[in-house]
Amino acid sequence: MASYLVTGAAGFIGSVLAARLIKEGNKVVTIDNLSTGKESNVPAGCVFIRGNTYDTDVIAQLEKYSFDAVFHIAGQSSGEVSFENPEYDLKTNTLATLLLLDYCKKHGVKKFVYASSMATYGDHPEELVSETSEQIPKSFYAVGKLASENYMRIYSGFGIQCTALRFFNVFGIGQNLDNLKQGMASIYLAMAVNDRHIFVKGSKDRFRDFVYVDDVVQACINAVDVPRDEMFDVFNISNKRKITVEYINEMICRRIEGTTVEYGQGTPGDQFGIYGENQKAKEKLKWNPQIDFETGMNRFIDFVLSDANRH
Repeated sequence: MASYLVTGAAGFIGSVLAARLIKEGNKVVTIDNLSTGKESNVPAGCVFIRGNTYDTDVIAQLEKYSFDAVFHIAGQSSGEVSFENPEYDLKTNTLATLLLLDYCKKHGVKKFVYASSMATYGDHPEELVSETSEQIPKSFYAVGKLASENYMRIYSGFGIQCTALRFFNVFGIGQNLDNLKQGMASIYLAMAVNDRHIFVKGSKDRFRDFVYVDDVVQACINAVDVPRDEMFDVFNISNKRKITVEYINEMICRRIEGTTVEYGQGTPGDQFGIYGENQKAKEKLKWNPQIDFETGMNRFIDFVLSDANRH
């Protein structure tokens, strides 16, 4: 039995990861400020500390625990919100990482896994991006993620194996449908279910590379469990496939009859399109995504519709 800190377990990815670790017999502690997550998402058996990961008093509450690894999943995760409140974005996405890395250094935690983002690349609409592609962040959010990766590179010199997982568009059951500034498939699905009308900020030709949440959780676990020599490394967690905004909405409209789609102005710092090479994660992390977009999206829609019917 191992002991883990999973920040953000009241949120989407963190809650699924924490539940999986607990199911496998491990001890899990989480920190979450409930800004976008819900306390009801925190899995049974998970020790819950309410607060900000960038608050030194909150980090001090970890003194009584020892961890085999830290999964830092929490953080403000909207490019749009990062323009509205850059200081909060900086604290949640960069200062928090620095404090947690320092905690690991002081307490001998040997592994640190970070939820980074494809946003660090900026726009590469014509090409498949790999971990060595140029990084030109377009949002404050992306700048913060890239800064965190660089802090990790430095802290890896202190004996902490640091892994940055550049998540592409994560989606699936458990995603917050109340948050219309984060996600893409989840935003459009929420609009369709609630209003039978999808308002898209930006072009129908924009595209993303979608990864189902269960596959993302597996990547996090492999980052700790699969032995490798590098003390610092970054990996794309992607499906290597372009999915356009138009295709997502066609799929939703087929399932939720009577839904209309309208296109408007884009948002600041939004990437036009990006999709990612995943060969490095396949080779070094022994990671293979299992759920394609259509399977995952239908699973997500089924769940949301059955949930709506229950209420």
